[in-house]
Amino acid sequence: MSNDQQYPYGQQQPYQEPYPDAYQDAAHQGPYAQRPADYPQPQPGAHPQQTYQDTTQTWEGETWDTQYQPIVHAAQPGHLPPQSAHGAHPLPPEAPAATPAHEPEPVAPADGYSPPTVGGNTRITDAQRARAEGRSPIIPPGIQPAGLTAALGLLLAAGAAVGPYALLVPLVLLQAVTAAGWFRLNGMWPARQGIALAFAGGLAADVVLLSAGKENAPAAIVGTLGVWVLITLVLQLRSHAGADERMQGLMATVASAALAILATGHLAAADDAVVVGGVAVAVAVVARALPLPGPASVVVSLLAAAGAGIAAGGLTDLGAEGALLGLAAGGCALIGLRVASYDYPSRFVHFTAGVALPLTAAAPAVYLIGRALA
Repeated sequence: MSNDQQYPYGQQQPYQEPYPDAYQDAAHQGPYAQRPADYPQPQPGAHPQQTYQDTTQTWEGETWDTQYQPIVHAAQPGHLPPQSAHGAHPLPPEAPAATPAHEPEPVAPADGYSPPTVGGNTRITDAQRARAEGRSPIIPPGIQPAGLTAALGLLLAAGAAVGPYALLVPLVLLQAVTAAGWFRLNGMWPARQGIALAFAGGLAADVVLLSAGKENAPAAIVGTLGVWVLITLVLQLRSHAGADERMQGLMATVASAALAILATGHLAAADDAVVVGGVAVAVAVVARALPLPGPASVVVSLLAAAGAGIAAGGLTDLGAEGALLGLAAGGCALIGLRVASYDYPSRFVHFTAGVALPLTAAAPAVYLIGRALA
């Protein structure tokens, strides 16, 4: 017999929960399950089926919108959450993710670089630190590149005292470091073909000079430079890069090759001049790296270069005239060191261009002044 026949309208009837087993299962499923006691009792005269439909929670709007999440505040202990007009309860709040009370900051090591991370590049270079602090873009290489420059200068002096072929070994190393450092100083890396081409120009100048002799040094150096400029121009015209990129590559390659070929001046100069010039550059760059004020550091470096020229000249036939050669070589070395320090250079620039450019820039002074004093 149906409920309508047994309990007519207007007469209260006992309420039977639909699907009682489902409610019992839901009561044990966790805090998100609604219990049967949370549902309101039917009012007299209401149909059981209609009462159950009124207590059902309904959703309005776009059901596929997963971006919006309603903000629900947790109820205070001992108080029931407010009910809506239809008798539905709000969604329970989500449990917030556990966050540490204090996250320790990474400690930078002694060398000034922070440890690498997998969440992003947080390592700060000297150039980035200087730019962030608003300091000058001129960053000197420091004492370590200065020590390498001094060692290479002393090797040049020792090789010149032995003979031209002994001088050729440190000279080739100087030309290789010059070619690599100049490209990186101009922000072009990797540029293996340009570096190899510039280094090959320096080697070609060395071979031509050894074949033609020191008396034909200007023709050997200038002729090799002209041939290498032509080769570089032809190779850049065949490139498929854009116009701006080809022009930048052309200028960087020509300048790098010119510097590598210019370093051949040490091989073309008199042996005594190379000895004095190598010692003067070594002393000048080390004095420049000392922690002194800018103008005072320059003056001290030049005076140290002149004094080294006098000392090295006393060991050769130049004598006291070595002071002039030492002063000129030291001045050119400071110019090369300043070029290697410009525009936020990287550590690679400091250990290539910062090492080689002081000696390379001093090559013309060593050749010209040494020839005038001989």
